[in-house]
Amino acid sequence: MDGVQKSDDGQAARWKGAGGRAWVDAQAVLDGVLKPLEDVLVEAVPVKEGDRVLDVGCGTGGTTVAFARLLGPEGRCVGVDISEPMIDAARARAEREGSPAGFVLADAQEYAFEPAAFDAVVSRFGVMFFDDSVRAFANLRRAVRDGGGLRFLVWRGIEENPFMTTAERAAAPLLPGIPARRPDEPGQFALADPDRVRRILEGSGWDGIDIRPVDADLTLPEPELIGYFTRLGLLGQVLPGADEPTRARVVETVRAAFEPFVEGPLVRFTAACWLVGARARGASDGPVRSSGAEPGTDPRR
Repeated sequence: MDGVQKSDDGQAARWKGAGGRAWVDAQAVLDGVLKPLEDVLVEAVPVKEGDRVLDVGCGTGGTTVAFARLLGPEGRCVGVDISEPMIDAARARAEREGSPAGFVLADAQEYAFEPAAFDAVVSRFGVMFFDDSVRAFANLRRAVRDGGGLRFLVWRGIEENPFMTTAERAAAPLLPGIPARRPDEPGQFALADPDRVRRILEGSGWDGIDIRPVDADLTLPEPELIGYFTRLGLLGQVLPGADEPTRARVVETVRAAFEPFVEGPLVRFTAACWLVGARARGASDGPVRSSGAEPGTDPRR
């Protein structure tokens, strides 16, 4: 499977543009920062050689290639992402490493995957951006065989991840145009509430749901810190539009705000995440809700 499906929604526009290019430019740095969480995910997924795995929101392909390596020559790992620059980088990575991993440029919420084509669905921080999570996870359920597995990592709450919001909090007095975070909207912390995660999965064809906290110690080389906060995250979205004097003040202010995380040549922080597991419900296990709304919510909202 190696195809293209275009989407014109806001997420696609962002990730096809500056957001996706920033991640590609920082690929080597981010690979190093996120490697401990890649290891957590790979170790948590009960797959064997020859299995077929779908990696959702695969970005530049690090986790996809890691799973392809685990599955061996008879297995198959396919990464799907909405960002054209990131999928291009993922394909280049696979070619560079001689990996058989395949990639699809598509919105995983809508893409017509072959039914029951996979033994497992995985994701590292790639499932928080759906505008209709029940619909998206129902689509992923159709792509996996009955009894197949689901494992993904998402961020826990904002209050447990202060590093992730340091830049925007420090810059807010100087850049009032920074977008506000809203917990249930698509974005980094959209699946921080485990009760919401459970409702979404139960309403989209998954059972055996297991949600466990994971705390990973991550490091970033200190010389990369300014590039990190000026190009990525909410600050990275608005800073390019600032005039040079404002930009200089923001960089100085935000860099000072990160000082508590700096230890010599490294920036150290804890990633507070949920590791979520589930099993694809079979026909004999009961019906799957067809509504796109989350169970217990008003679909007209």
